Amino acid sequence: MPNDRLLRIHSPEFTAMADRVLRTTELTSRLNVLPFEDDAGKAQLLEQILGRPLPAKATIYPPFYTDHGLHLELAGRVFINQNCTFMDYAGTRLGERVMVGPRATFITVGHPVDPGERREWLSGGPIDVAENVWIGAGATILPGVSIGRDAVIAAGAIVADDIPPATLVTGGKATVRRHW
Repeated sequence: MPNDRLLRIHSPEFTAMADRVLRTTELTSRLNVLPFEDDAGKAQLLEQILGRPLPAKATIYPPFYTDHGLHLELAGRVFINQNCTFMDYAGTRLGERVMVGPRATFITVGHPVDPGERREWLSGGPIDVAENVWIGAGATILPGVSIGRDAVIAAGAIVADDIPPATLVTGGKATVRRHW
């Protein structure tokens, strides 16, 4: 992963990813206890988490959580409110002027559904959010989703499929899809 859909657990690639997750968790835990007005401290830690400086006029309000950080691509004027989580190992891109409400979650990785494969592999896909999208509070964006320009994801929505541009999406509905 980021370009593949599967990563074998207990492989050298998985070990490297797991090491990065531990380092990033340490960095985000330090970020999340800084005084809010410590802009220099936040900028320094975010640069280590993301692997590059925060883009111009981009804002992240702690607490902020990411498992990897290096595959989180933020454009200018992105706003991320408090208590958001980015599991970004397979890649997450937020375009210009994207607004993310509190407690939103972006998940790019998971496990295969098949019980025999579940503990052997990570699966997933990148998330791509186009320009000027608004993600409401508590929304969850799942692996492999693309969200089109100017779309609005309502608070609490669970997004499992691509969203066309200029579309309002609401609701979270769990539906039985198959049995095994």
